[in-house]
Amino acid sequence: MADELCNPQPVAQPSATPAKPGARMVKCVKFGKEMPGLEYVPWNGPLGQRVYENVSAEAWKMWIEHSKMIMNEYRLNPLDPNSHKLMEEQMEQFFFGEGAKLPEGFVPQRTKG
Repeated sequence: MADELCNPQPVAQPSATPAKPGARMVKCVKFGKEMPGLEYVPWNGPLGQRVYENVSAEAWKMWIEHSKMIMNEYRLNPLDPNSHKLMEEQMEQFFFGEGAKLPEGFVPQRTKG
């Protein structure tokens, strides 16, 4: 228990996978360095374009994992416009704000080890 409180989770590091020749490079807002970018605009509208221009493929993978937790914890329906709006707000915070907030009362599952 003390370990959980005293030792914060390590910050994710980008993988050491080299960029494919001809890969589109971006200055990733999450990692602060040049990395391979996404192959397509991942979200509709201006936010999707901003993500495409400023987020690495590696950081997008982190968002996908985080978004799964948000969808489950908030019990969101991907077809509901209100759920879509909440996800967009969370994505904005995750990449361009102070980081996405965890749902109130969220307790991460403990891994056996």
